[in-house]
Amino acid sequence: MKTMTCHQLGGACDLEFTANTFEEIAEMSKKHGTEMFQKSDADHLKAMEDMRQLMKSPEAMAAWFENKRKEFEALPDNA
Repeated sequence: MKTMTCHQLGGACDLEFTANTFEEIAEMSKKHGTEMFQKSDADHLKAMEDMRQLMKSPEAMAAWFENKRKEFEALPDNA
């Protein structure tokens, strides 16, 4: 199990997500983002806009995703 924060994943807060795989953490982050969008959380809406800009370039988005995956893989396992 490894832990990353919303902020580490491009979000706006320090909520922690813990999972066995990067895909699981990415899904948790996506769900959290959806919840924050529904609450119109200003900080998260800004982070989402930044992500939308990144998504305009498939290459940049793929590189960002791969860097986050590597960051996850380099984390120590939780005790």
